[in-house]
Amino acid sequence: MAISSPTSSKAQIVATLGPTSGTIEILEAMAKHHMNVARLNLAWGTFPEHTKQVRMLREITKKTGQEILILADLPGPRIQETSGHTYNHKVISPITEHDRACIAWGVEQGIDYFGISFVACAEDIQKARSIIDATHGHQKVIAKIERKIALENIDTIIAATDAVMVARGDLGSELPLEQIPFAEATIIHKAKHAGKPVITATQMLLSMTENSLPTRAEVTDVAYAILLGSDAVMLSEETSKGKYPVEAVTMMEKIVLEAERHMGARLHINSL
Repeated sequence: MAISSPTSSKAQIVATLGPTSGTIEILEAMAKHHMNVARLNLAWGTFPEHTKQVRMLREITKKTGQEILILADLPGPRIQETSGHTYNHKVISPITEHDRACIAWGVEQGIDYFGISFVACAEDIQKARSIIDATHGHQKVIAKIERKIALENIDTIIAATDAVMVARGDLGSELPLEQIPFAEATIIHKAKHAGKPVITATQMLLSMTENSLPTRAEVTDVAYAILLGSDAVMLSEETSKGKYPVEAVTMMEKIVLEAERHMGARLHINSL
């Protein structure tokens, strides 16, 4: 569990690391504004680059005493396209041979969580656990809900996993966009009922990739996720390649604190 100060929010902030958050000075500034979890997107970069990121995070923890959990996001059967990405719909298991190598690396580095991409069913979570166990790891797993079939199997997936991520980017490619807010609400409700932490992710403050302030709609989106009961909210491009990574985390912190102030007694009880 991440260390919190009296002025810290109950919900945690997950920030994706990348080129623009690649120095210890920026990472330390992000940590001061409630970056509880650092996400390493293993679809990009190399193991030596990610190892350097892990080392810097450990240095910050040693210097400040602030625990920063590390989430390594497995690529899965991802297919990169010019305008974005999709996944190989023909695969039986979303865990690839490259994912196995990523797990071995993550276990060696002592990371805290693996994010399992393109989960379809509870068996996918169980397979990930068996690979982690075989590598002598003890990491927990986060089921990324980004496929329609995962929504159909959501109850058994939640039962099998340690935490859930509402991965709205890829989910938006599988569902009509107008259904995404209601899918988000359903996943959060079910995760809370099961006592599992839930992360809401993707495009939360996307305009801050280029701008120092978010849109009003983005502020409302983050607040809505907190009011629904999200235990964590995640920044992706905003902190990995955006121009204002520290400002994005700072703004996320402000929105989360304000939303929680209006929640009263209905605060989150689950932490990653």
